[in-house]
Amino acid sequence: MNEDEPTFTPRISDMANEDRPRERLAQAGAEALNNAELLAIILRVGIEGENVIRLSEKLLAQNDGLIGLLKMSYADLCKVKGIGPAKAAQLKSAVELGRRLAAATPNERPLITSPADAANLFMYEMRALDQEEVRIALLDVRNRLIGTQTIYRGSLNTSMIRVGEIFREAIKQNAASVIVVHNHPSGDPSPSPDDVAVTRMMCEAGKLLDVSVHDHIIIGQNRFISLKERGLGFA
Repeated sequence: MNEDEPTFTPRISDMANEDRPRERLAQAGAEALNNAELLAIILRVGIEGENVIRLSEKLLAQNDGLIGLLKMSYADLCKVKGIGPAKAAQLKSAVELGRRLAAATPNERPLITSPADAANLFMYEMRALDQEEVRIALLDVRNRLIGTQTIYRGSLNTSMIRVGEIFREAIKQNAASVIVVHNHPSGDPSPSPDDVAVTRMMCEAGKLLDVSVHDHIIIGQNRFISLKERGLGFA
């Protein structure tokens, strides 16, 4: 049998109530559902001979799970058999809502007290990026978040990065310090010699501008490393 040919699975309407994703969510809560079941609720319907749960399982298996889906563009999703424009729009909307929720702040600006606090501001989105990006978190004198900004896209190295770009927005918004964050698309957050060299350059420039570099964090696949914690690039 050709692997591309769907194997018949029962329709959701033919399943017992306790096995249907929406009913299970209502009875046991969203946390009781696996990824395929949650995805099935978003997609709503499957294709001929393949119910939406099976379609969701295949979509996750063929695209490296949730992180793979997060990386896929709208155009790429539209090309997937059983998805199309409507389902692609539903998926991208769900991903964007998740990203905005992760970035949402409570009534007062969040206090950044640890490398994990800073990493959590960026982890949801940056762990799935296909290229390196440099972002900054701007902090006030009490280490409360003023805002974040993407300042650079591309490989982080001493010949390419303009250190002044790190501090331009910080000076504009009267930030007391910055936390620099960049990602490693390989998934391994281990610092390279260039990462350490750039960190040293940023710290030296920050002293001249009276804007301290609070930390430099590298994001990997569900992991991060604080260069400050490791004493790399910080005097």
